[in-house]
Amino acid sequence: MVLLIKALRSYQSPASDKWHLDEVCLKIQDKYYWLWRALDDQDQEIDILLQSRRNAKAAKRFFLKLLGKEGFIPRAIITDKLASYKAGLRKLGGLFPDHRKHKSLNNRMEGSHQHVRKQERIKRRFRNPLHCQKFLSLSLTLRTCFGRISHKLKASARRVHKHQALSIWHQSTQTQENFV
Repeated sequence: MVLLIKALRSYQSPASDKWHLDEVCLKIQDKYYWLWRALDDQDQEIDILLQSRRNAKAAKRFFLKLLGKEGFIPRAIITDKLASYKAGLRKLGGLFPDHRKHKSLNNRMEGSHQHVRKQERIKRRFRNPLHCQKFLSLSLTLRTCFGRISHKLKASARRVHKHQALSIWHQSTQTQENFV
C-alpha cells in the first residue's frame, strides 16, 4: 500500500508555495489522536500525520515531515489560532517567513475535514492508529488524484480529467505490480 501511495504521489503536480495546516481529533480505541493535515492553495493534499499529542513538539515533527517531503520552504503558512504552531515554528528557528493565523483564512482546511469524517463514519470508527494513518494517507491521495472533477467543468474538460486520472491509476498499479 505504501508503494501505491508513493507511485500515485509521484504523478501529482508539486505543491504550491502557500500551505494550509490544520488538525482534526479522532477517537481510536477510546484514546484521542490528532490528525495533522496540510493542503496547498489548489486543495492538493500535501501530507498527513497522526499523533497522540497536539503540542509544540508534535507541530515541529509535522513541519519537519512536510519539509522533508516537499524539499522547499513555502512562501506562506496559514493556520488556525492554535499556539502549538507558533511554538513549533519557533523551535525550527524561524524557517518560515510568513505565518498567518486567522480563523477565517483557514476555512479551506475546515471544509476538507469532511472527507475524513465521512471515512470515519463508513468504517464505523478507526480501530488502530497505524492502520488509520495508512488508510487515510491512501484515501486522501486518491481523492486528490480523482476527486477534482467539478460540476462547473464542461463535459469535454471532465472527460479529459477522468482520462488523465485513470491513466495515472493504471501506471501506478503497474508500478505496484512490478515491485511485488
